[in-house]
Amino acid sequence: MRVLIVKTSSMGDVIHTFPAVEDALRNRPDISFDWCVEEAFAAVVALHPAIGTIHKVALRRWRKKPFDGGTWREMAGLRRALRSRRYDLVIDAQGLLKSAVVAKQSGAPIAGFDRSSAREPSATLLYERKYAVPRELHAIERTRRLFGLALGYQADLSTLSSGIVPPAGGLSG
Repeated sequence: MRVLIVKTSSMGDVIHTFPAVEDALRNRPDISFDWCVEEAFAAVVALHPAIGTIHKVALRRWRKKPFDGGTWREMAGLRRALRSRRYDLVIDAQGLLKSAVVAKQSGAPIAGFDRSSAREPSATLLYERKYAVPRELHAIERTRRLFGLALGYQADLSTLSSGIVPPAGGLSG
């Protein structure tokens, strides 16, 4: 099963999603993951060895020049790239209208939080599969539960692993 994760920003949100990826890999070894993320955070996503293709979006930059030809070409290129991968499922782990619009570009079914669980309830209008996850939970647990519901397993919340691997040669600072 080929799954696209849409969690475009911020760095903390991206990192909070890694435990859900680990849960899914333990429970569904048939899954391969790609990720759609804001270009500034692509290197963070690349720290997880199970992520295949990283699709970069530039929503922050595109908003500054919405009528620029380059913006439209980049958006069209993203749409082509997402559709060419033929995803079985997209998980919008952000629950925002902007992330739902990005997810919709894939042409695949979208799973996400239900209206009472999403940060922006209007995002759910673009989802085919909607799941209730209590808003008062920590972001890591919310995402882990969403992935479990969308992919058909129950996350073992007694363990926590990010799965990230530091770059060869270590981190420089």
